[in-house]
Amino acid sequence: MWRRIFSSKTPRRAGLCWRSLFTMKLETSEFKSLFTEGLTGLAELFQQHNHQLRIAGGAVRDLLSGKRPEDVDFATTATPEEMKSMFQSAGIRMINNKGEKHGTITARLHNQNFEVTTLRIDVQTDGRHAEVEFTTDWQKDAERRDLTINSMFLAEEKNDASLDGTLYDYFKGYEDLQNRRVRFVGSAEQRIQEDFLRILRYFRFYGRVAVKPDDHEPETLAAIRENGRGLAGISGERIWVELKKMVVGNHAAHLLELLHSLELAQYIGLPPDGNVEEMKQVWENAKHHSPKPMTILSALLHSAGEVEKMDARLKVSKEEKTLALFLVKHRRELCKNDDHPESVQPFTDFIIDSRELDTQSKVCELLKYQGENKLLAELSRWSIPRFPVSGHDLRKMGFTSGKEIGATLQMLRDVWKRSRYQMDREELLSHVKT
Repeated sequence: MWRRIFSSKTPRRAGLCWRSLFTMKLETSEFKSLFTEGLTGLAELFQQHNHQLRIAGGAVRDLLSGKRPEDVDFATTATPEEMKSMFQSAGIRMINNKGEKHGTITARLHNQNFEVTTLRIDVQTDGRHAEVEFTTDWQKDAERRDLTINSMFLAEEKNDASLDGTLYDYFKGYEDLQNRRVRFVGSAEQRIQEDFLRILRYFRFYGRVAVKPDDHEPETLAAIRENGRGLAGISGERIWVELKKMVVGNHAAHLLELLHSLELAQYIGLPPDGNVEEMKQVWENAKHHSPKPMTILSALLHSAGEVEKMDARLKVSKEEKTLALFLVKHRRELCKNDDHPESVQPFTDFIIDSRELDTQSKVCELLKYQGENKLLAELSRWSIPRFPVSGHDLRKMGFTSGKEIGATLQMLRDVWKRSRYQMDREELLSHVKT
């Protein structure tokens, strides 16, 4: 439920367009559910010390979208030193002081962590890092944020620290969210040059918010194209965090194609001549089956060598890299039997032969890649049977040569597979006696 409070004009500042300060009150169940004993205590503490406290950024966006946010960040007029003094006097433990130089203090109340950041201005940026200056001006803090939908605050209309759900929106973020539109705050070029990773954040949030796959503002795409080279200076780990979220969001095929047409791929570990058409087909095959990010991205890669190059740039996990190598190697050779297209046996046999614990999950991703939905459903329900014969059984029968034991076990495994894994130990050993 919303209640309109007021709307007033704010002047042109820092190269930004004339904006209306749009204010409404949020009274939804998702918002009210945030008020645990810890959050209530935090709000009361800031109120007692006359410091303003507001919910900021992505949590506001999620609440306005009818979602309960997983993480809630806070902004305040209190400086880091004032927060530390306040928390210490109240006997509240502070953890993780790495963000203090940028104004962030993390306090722990009632077994919850609360990350609170002082309002700030980016004084100097190099496209990766920023030197900040603290402020008490909420609009200045909103101006430095990336997208309008991420630049809103929830607070209290009288400007004290009580969190009653009043929305403060300086750059029409709520309007953009209602219209499912993704825009940078002010100048797209300026926001991008402050942190080039914002290019990928734009694409990620476009996939979360926009309805149409290709409804970008032309000037936004022009700014991205002109500044794409800046992504080369961003760490692979930061790029990978954004990229894999984008790949499993809406419009992923369109956005990956756009990355290539804007000539960004080469700066983020993907081949500039990636197989875009195959990627688009794989996305269509897999999008309704929760594919892993690497399942979609591997379609762009032509060879194992390109997997290695991608890993060198993005520092993906070992599991993600091995999945990419698996898909690139087996996407053509491991496929359904044309004579028996409904049979999942080629895939179950492969899993049995591999004897690796994660092979079944990899083969499931391969079936998503190939669009084999019926086989995927069957394999997902299948439990790997245990091969009932061991080398110990053969030694008891008089085998002594390790080589001979290995060959016999493989022979029995082939017999077992032909029986669709139905033959038991005694039946299999009878083949040895014969």
